[in-house]
Amino acid sequence: MPTPHSPPASVRRALRKLGSDIHDARRRRKLPMAVVAERAFTSRSTLQRIEAGDAGVSIGIYATVLQALGLLDGLGQIADISHDSVGQALASAALPKHIHLKRSTGPSRDG
Repeated sequence: MPTPHSPPASVRRALRKLGSDIHDARRRRKLPMAVVAERAFTSRSTLQRIEAGDAGVSIGIYATVLQALGLLDGLGQIADISHDSVGQALASAALPKHIHLKRSTGPSRDG
């Protein structure tokens, strides 16, 4: 199913690189397309689209192919906070400058 819009050029480049990297990883492992497609529960034609960086293929299928190649761990690190310097800087900037402790307003002990 085609996507309803055309992704920006930077997204298309990133997907082409990912597809090329998947293609190279498959070849380094000397695995034919049919074997990887079978392990990923997809078709050879979908694997061809992935290796071409097709934006119309769901991320779930990309992830399943990565798993079939033993590369799924890298996917979990993409948006990890430890790699998100911009997000960390924004979160730090949003921290309060001073912390004020509220005084207790409970019953007095004066008796």
